Parts: sequence; C-alpha cells; structure tokens
Amino acid sequence: MTFSAWTNKLNPQKQRIRQQILNDPYYRFASLEEVAIAAELGIKIEVSCGNVDDFLRLPGISIHQARNLVELINNGVEILSLEDLSAALNIPQQRLKPLAPILSFCYYDPDSILTPQKININTATFKQLQDIPSLDNFIIQKLINNRQEYGNYKNLIDLQKRLGINSQIISQLMHYLQF
Repeated sequence: MTFSAWTNKLNPQKQRIRQQILNDPYYRFASLEEVAIAAELGIKIEVSCGNVDDFLRLPGISIHQARNLVELINNGVEILSLEDLSAALNIPQQRLKPLAPILSFCYYDPDSILTPQKININTATFKQLQDIPSLDNFIIQKLINNRQEYGNYKNLIDLQKRLGINSQIISQLMHYLQF
C-alpha cells in the first residue's frame, strides 16, 4: 500500500471530499485543501475558455468577478498567466498562487482555422451568421426575426426553445456562439 493510499484510508473526510469532487464537475472548492485534492485528481480549469461556473469553483471568486472575467475573455482579452488573471480580477497575485495547480493557461490563435470564431448571437448580422456552419438562411432569418420580436437570447437553451432547433444543431452551434 502506498503512503497516499494509506493516508487516504486514515482520513475519511478527505476521501469524502475526493468522491464529491469526482462526482460533481462543478463542485465549488471551499478551501485550499480541497484545491490541493482537486490537483491530485488532475482537475484543471482552462482559463482562456472558462465559463462562469468554472471560475465560481475557485474559492474566493465572486459571481461578479467570474462574470467580468468571462466577459473580458469573450471580448478578446487574453489571460495567459497567473499575473494576467491577478490583474483581470484585481486580486493580489499571492492570493491566487495556491490555485495555480488547477489553473491552465493556454493560447489559442484567433486566426487559426482550428479556433472557431465566436459570434454574439444577440448582435450578429445576417452576413455574420452565414459564416457559422450548420446555419442555413431559413434558420438565420428565423433567428433574427425572433430576436427582434422577443428580445435577446439568454443562452443556448433559450435559443433552442424559442427556435425549436434540434439538439444536433445546438451541439454544433455552441462552439460558435456567445451571449
């Protein structure tokens, strides 16, 4: 028996936390000990494409900070290091250092054909929407008409319900849309 297996066997609280983290992909870490357990499990949050729920997993990050961070990223601000994250959140870097083991900083070239360009569905023109694969002119016109009549789309679920788009198309669209 390895030392860590022996330690985990002796610590039922740690074992319970490990199970919760493994069973819940949006488990919110309440302490640095839980962050350390997540790091042991190989949990990573990719900062450059994280969403509000991802950032809320981090202890000490408010909903306001998470939303602002996602908005910055969606508007093209690149967060490539702990220093960048510190500046974007207006949090001292020292406070973020213990979170580093579960944070991943990657760069995605926006001009690469492998990086889908996200379009804000609530402001996109007909022409911009034509650049999205799996959207034909009929769906685009329906989308624009519905948006003008009933207001902005809140998220993918709202879009799917309002337009009656099947799940296969939504699965493809989610890589190209932002709200």
